[in-house]
Amino acid sequence: MLNENHHQDYGETNSKPTTTENVLQEKAEIQSQTINFEENDPGNPLNWPRSKKWTITLVVSLSVFLMPLSSSIVAPELSTIKDELHMGSSLEAVLVMSTFILTYCLGPLILGPLSEMFGRAAVLHSGNTFYLIFNLVCGFARNKGELLASRLLAGFGGAGGLVVGAGIISDCFPKEERGWVIAIYNLGPVFGPSLGAVVGGFITQYTTWRWAFWATSIFDGALIVLGLLVMQETYPPVILVRRKAKMLKTAAPNTLLKTPYEKPDQTLGQLYRNSLLRPLQLLRVQPIVQLLAIFYAYLYGLMYLVLSTFTTLWEEKYHQAVGPASLNYLALGIGYFLGSQVCGFLADPVYRALKKKHDGNGRPEFRVVLMFPASILAPVGLLWYGWAAQAVTHWIVPDLGIALFAGAAMILFQCTSAYLYEAFTLYAASATGAVYILRGLTGFGFPLFGPSMYQSLGYGWGTTILALVAVVMGFPVPIILWGYGERLRARSSYAVG
Repeated sequence: MLNENHHQDYGETNSKPTTTENVLQEKAEIQSQTINFEENDPGNPLNWPRSKKWTITLVVSLSVFLMPLSSSIVAPELSTIKDELHMGSSLEAVLVMSTFILTYCLGPLILGPLSEMFGRAAVLHSGNTFYLIFNLVCGFARNKGELLASRLLAGFGGAGGLVVGAGIISDCFPKEERGWVIAIYNLGPVFGPSLGAVVGGFITQYTTWRWAFWATSIFDGALIVLGLLVMQETYPPVILVRRKAKMLKTAAPNTLLKTPYEKPDQTLGQLYRNSLLRPLQLLRVQPIVQLLAIFYAYLYGLMYLVLSTFTTLWEEKYHQAVGPASLNYLALGIGYFLGSQVCGFLADPVYRALKKKHDGNGRPEFRVVLMFPASILAPVGLLWYGWAAQAVTHWIVPDLGIALFAGAAMILFQCTSAYLYEAFTLYAASATGAVYILRGLTGFGFPLFGPSMYQSLGYGWGTTILALVAVVMGFPVPIILWGYGERLRARSSYAVG
């Protein structure tokens, strides 16, 4: 839509002598046009065909599936890697998994601003390519230094899909349709780790650990080709800037074109610094982001703590071989899958019902409803798992407990993501990036103390402490968001009021 307005620029008459030419130039009429989407504009991602939206979402979902899979595929292989590369301790071996998680979660701090400046597609393609290069290097590493450095850099590249996923969903789908889309998208980040550990277990048993890196590199290479074929830009500010560039080629010389998102007085460097600091700023001053980031990070850390200690439980206490032991990771995957489907099936109907009840006014707080039961079930699942493992009951009992935890955690992850997408629509990438800052730290740190904790306290009391902390942190979150979320958003210059 072109919103036209006219103004005259008379200049400063006392700055230089007035000539006939200057007067004519200063009085020349400048036509100012604001470039925006028209109603039903086919260039607006919200108006794209559903098949096109879902194809692009699938490409991003595959990327955010591969990277968590890549993070955990080494979990059953850590002892083998430790012996072959002559690592001094088990802690060094755990770093092979943790370093990837750290940069994978902190990468959005750098890549998030780039996606808002150059678009989602460019960041996705470049990130996947960067990951491919250094993941291949991991497969050919000759010593622990090469492996750890390459894992660190591969995790940074892998964050490309992570940082653009939330934005693409926000770009392409209206609020009333996002619940199911988020359910599909979030299968990758939480189902990937469990499947990766299963695959890694059988790779360890039947071939070399290096195939863990070679196989994921082949997957990523195919994903890069697919992305280049079907991926299109979805970020509205970038689409409109490109539309403006095309219009400038045929526009009259006295035409001033602009988009609603541009700030003419801001340089590219200033824009990047502002975008780079925005996640930190949101984490510093936004109570909503602080609350969700802390709880999300704790659950995420627990997930990787379990991933890093699961193989030890089944091999040492249940005396299973590494291949069959890795099949227990499927309990996590099944829990994540069921949690995502429950959330995906209920989230949109609950949102629509509450919206209708409030005279057609939708609110991000309507995404909080499912957090109430999930925040109770998560610690229950932890207690179930811990004491069943402590008593060495039949293998199905601890698996059921960890599946319950995983399902509840998945619902909490999805509700958190949905709330952030809708509360910080334009800054969805920055809001989720703020959450990922703490998530990266816990995903990195929790596996480092998990084995020692279980060795000292046992699985029963160890998970009891973790569950109690989850209760203290988790119960207030939905209550605060439901009761005070709207008022907190109204005070924010970033959130939708």
